Amino acid sequence: MYNSKTNVKAIILAAGKGTRMKSDMPKVLHEIFSKPLIARVVETIENIYPDNDTKSIVVVGHGADVVKDYLKKYKNVSCVLQKEQLGTGHAVFVAAEELKDFCGTVLIACGDTPLLKSATLKKMLEYHIDKNADVTVMSAVLDNPFGYGRVVRAQDSSIEGIVEQKDANEEQKAIKEINAGVYCLNWQSVKSAFLELKNNNSQGEYYLTDIVEWAKSNNKKAFAYTIDNINETLGINSRAQLAEAARIMKEEKLGELMDEGVTIVDPITTSISPETKIGRDTIIYPNTYINGTNKIGSHCKIGPFSHLRGDVEVGDYSKVGNFVELKNAKIGSHTNLSHLTYAGDATIGSNVNIGAGTIFANYNSITKEKKRSTLKDGVSIGSNCVIVAPVELEENVFAGAGSVITKNVQKDSLVLTRSAQKEYPNWVIKQKNLLNKKGEE
Repeated sequence: MYNSKTNVKAIILAAGKGTRMKSDMPKVLHEIFSKPLIARVVETIENIYPDNDTKSIVVVGHGADVVKDYLKKYKNVSCVLQKEQLGTGHAVFVAAEELKDFCGTVLIACGDTPLLKSATLKKMLEYHIDKNADVTVMSAVLDNPFGYGRVVRAQDSSIEGIVEQKDANEEQKAIKEINAGVYCLNWQSVKSAFLELKNNNSQGEYYLTDIVEWAKSNNKKAFAYTIDNINETLGINSRAQLAEAARIMKEEKLGELMDEGVTIVDPITTSISPETKIGRDTIIYPNTYINGTNKIGSHCKIGPFSHLRGDVEVGDYSKVGNFVELKNAKIGSHTNLSHLTYAGDATIGSNVNIGAGTIFANYNSITKEKKRSTLKDGVSIGSNCVIVAPVELEENVFAGAGSVITKNVQKDSLVLTRSAQKEYPNWVIKQKNLLNKKGEE
């Protein structure tokens, strides 16, 4: 069986400017569900063999400093700089120094392909090993392959080359199998290729696709691994493609959840991040947006018009209702936040009721600090209350409507901070009389 612990490293190509994005930000830092494209590719590679530490070398160029700064969070990622963007083959050449003593398979992917799946890459790696290949190219079959490089196969199903659209003859243009831009390389066998690639093309660039022709001319084995889901090959080069990838990611997640027993009342208006887990028999109502990493229990009701911003846990049989926003919040079971509430940086127990219009004031705009509040089991909060962090309400506290809670409250207590009600009899009549007098003057 394939030894993933020592035999796989990855190169991620992320040096391009992404001109069509028309953005001040590097293309690979644009986000889908609040996660940058490059992060999705890095984590997909890490999850091929989740129990092992697969190292990734990211080739950076445009916006190199900000991309490198973002990637510091990943312990198994290193970055190399491609000072001049001289093509994909040159990008691998730049990364080669990091691999000079490496013996195994190098997986090459692009940093703008957020729909790639770990399971797909794992199958490709295993295919590469089973074939004892020197080069394996990921391919896909398209009904309309116009614009893509065609995969030209030999009679024994190996591949002879990749021909770009502009260079293809009529017979080659009829080929529907295209290059999907992911490669597996037997590194010791093919690393010398990156010293020999030529740039005799109209762009003056060194193309990674030429590795196939090099392999054949040097008696190396080159194969293509064809994937079924062509969506995984989608690269992001424009805002429209970014939106399309987000749509595909959303639809895949909603389909997965419905297959697992979650009711999505209106899939068209509902968006749920891939990192969210939801238990069976939970109902997600329309116009709900769930972002980031979250865990929602079984038999819950979420929405309509709810917004979960990430790092949210909701226990079984709880309700997060209309116009409720949650962020970094842990909610127990059988708890209701039914309407018009914001709970950020909050721990809320079980059998808690949060009245309409309640706000957890968690942020100090001067110090830029966020504080946490805790409501223990059985707490009941009246409408239009403000919970000013950091405070802790013990079990079964009852907070009267309109209260501003700034101090800890002991269990079984009623807490009120509202002003005494005052009544001024005939005030309206007096005001009208004053207006009439002014009108007569």
